[in-house]
Amino acid sequence: MTILHYVGRLYSLDTLDTRFTTSSSKTLLSNTRPTTGHGSANKIEKEVSEAPKQRWTTFEFYIYYLVILVAIPSMFKATYDVSNPSHSNYYKFEHLLSPGWIAGRKVDNSDEQYSTFRNNVPYMFLLLLFHPLLRRLYESIHHMSDGLFRVSSKGKSDSHRSAGTEHVEADSRLNRRVAYDLYFAALFLVALHGFSAFKILLILYINYTLATRLPMAYVPPVTWVFNVGILFANELCKGYPLGKLADILLPRSVSNQAPLEKELFRNWGSALDNYGGLIPRWEIQFNITVLRLISFNLDFYWSSSRMRGSLLEVCSTSQLSSERTEADCNKKKQLNPASLSERDRVTIPAKSQDYSFRNYLAYTLYAPLYLAGPIVTFNDYISQARHKAQSITISRTTLYGIRFLICLLTMEIIIHFIYAVAITKAQPAWEVYTPFQLSMLGYFNLNHIWLKLLLLFRFFRFWALVDGIDPPENMVRCMSDNYSTQSFWRGWHRSFNRWIVRYIYIPLGGSGGPGPKGIWGTARAMLNFLTVFTFVALWHDINLRLLAWGWLITLFVLPEVLGELLFPPQEWQNHRLAYRVICGVGAVGNILMLMAANLVGFAVGLDGVKDLVRGIIGSYSGIAFLLFACVALFVGVQIMFEVREQELRQGIRMKC
Repeated sequence: MTILHYVGRLYSLDTLDTRFTTSSSKTLLSNTRPTTGHGSANKIEKEVSEAPKQRWTTFEFYIYYLVILVAIPSMFKATYDVSNPSHSNYYKFEHLLSPGWIAGRKVDNSDEQYSTFRNNVPYMFLLLLFHPLLRRLYESIHHMSDGLFRVSSKGKSDSHRSAGTEHVEADSRLNRRVAYDLYFAALFLVALHGFSAFKILLILYINYTLATRLPMAYVPPVTWVFNVGILFANELCKGYPLGKLADILLPRSVSNQAPLEKELFRNWGSALDNYGGLIPRWEIQFNITVLRLISFNLDFYWSSSRMRGSLLEVCSTSQLSSERTEADCNKKKQLNPASLSERDRVTIPAKSQDYSFRNYLAYTLYAPLYLAGPIVTFNDYISQARHKAQSITISRTTLYGIRFLICLLTMEIIIHFIYAVAITKAQPAWEVYTPFQLSMLGYFNLNHIWLKLLLLFRFFRFWALVDGIDPPENMVRCMSDNYSTQSFWRGWHRSFNRWIVRYIYIPLGGSGGPGPKGIWGTARAMLNFLTVFTFVALWHDINLRLLAWGWLITLFVLPEVLGELLFPPQEWQNHRLAYRVICGVGAVGNILMLMAANLVGFAVGLDGVKDLVRGIIGSYSGIAFLLFACVALFVGVQIMFEVREQELRQGIRMKC
């Protein structure tokens, strides 16, 4: 085994997430070709056969390599130059820098979200080690009672024993995992949020009661009204501080007559508020929990309707009767519950008794995924708790952890040498920067956002993998390796995208199904897209800036959709070079719009983008730079096209 072999394994898609190399409708073991990708096998094979020959060694691409060799070092140098102490604006953002540890440089630790993560990395790694080890200890203690059952069944035949004990052992594993998850979640929740943990439990109880007590027809609308209402209420009431409840709970007439009682009540509430834990503002992290609340309610609702009618992708209506159970249907189709495909884990309802308050709490408060995800559905959580996912192996998890450490070191190097975040926060005199420097400040701000989120998501996914749960990978491609607005959102926060597709986009009608959509079908798809991104914006934070971001994203999807209608690929089969050039020009526009929208939503805001744009195109030199930048982006887009065609030649279709 050579070093290149291990590097190849380290950076393979299979190491990142087996979902990229195994069809979602196939089990990991039953898939004879590990690089099937998404979509049906016949469709993939057809696309592979139609894929053009590689262009990596053509004269065209040698020219592209020269452009890249000049452009990429220049991009880093431009941002490094404005980050040096010798720059005239350095004194304006120096106070935002902290002492560093690389080459005597200071570090840009001014991003509050990443700073919190970075400062607590050592403690989180201890938690990552402690939590799974404590589970092993807990399970080893409870495993002795399971051993007694196995001893009593030794006299039976192997076939009878395996038929009887597999389900018992799976249920026993589920019970042990759920019990441990609950005990640890109780400690974890109190440590994080102090007394506010009881506020969270109250919201969880109300949501569960709505799902299980209301008539089934009312569950979906009430679920959405309640949970969206909670998002607004949490934001407007700032986490419901008890110290302020005196003014609400005590009538004005009473409180005027008894100011002492009111003051005592306020002091009592404030005293409890002081026990806020490590993260007193629990309502900020609660947004991710809202997604799990909706997932449970809708999975429960769909399971009820399918138990009465048909189980999706498992049984037909004729196979179900009062005597037939879900297990019978699994046997009918020869589905092994221990090796279900990911699609089956998500869509096959759990057993009716699994939708209990105990399992619900364990799912919503599961420690490794509680703070930032990635998001797994309730059905998937129960399935993996009952049967360990076969995608989890020691070698894959180890390589994934090494990739995380490499990304963490990369971020450390960047924030020691490029101070784009601090410069933007300080809002210095923009006129002293060249158009190239301004554009690079915006670009590296976006890269910082991407890399910090990648680190957050991958750390918690790594923790879950070590603990035996395999959630989806959130950040699929590098931010700079995207040219399609629609594909970008399939790969950015991917588990959230999959959640949106399952619980919002498809119930609304999706894109209208396969085949030609026509004008009205496209209009409906765009309306659904607008609805989705309005929810996404409100879910992130309730403010006008993010709402503008969500609507801008919807607006910027429109040119791509219109381009697909005007230039359908099947009509350009005999003019592939011309079609690739047309797509490249459109992709450059997509990239510029994506950068603008994300700078508005997550970096500098609308006014900041206006200042950046004014600085870039406010002079003839700026316009000339923009033209050269578009040429460089076009070169990058052609490389991206070839990367995806290379994946297709290998049988991989990632759809992003």
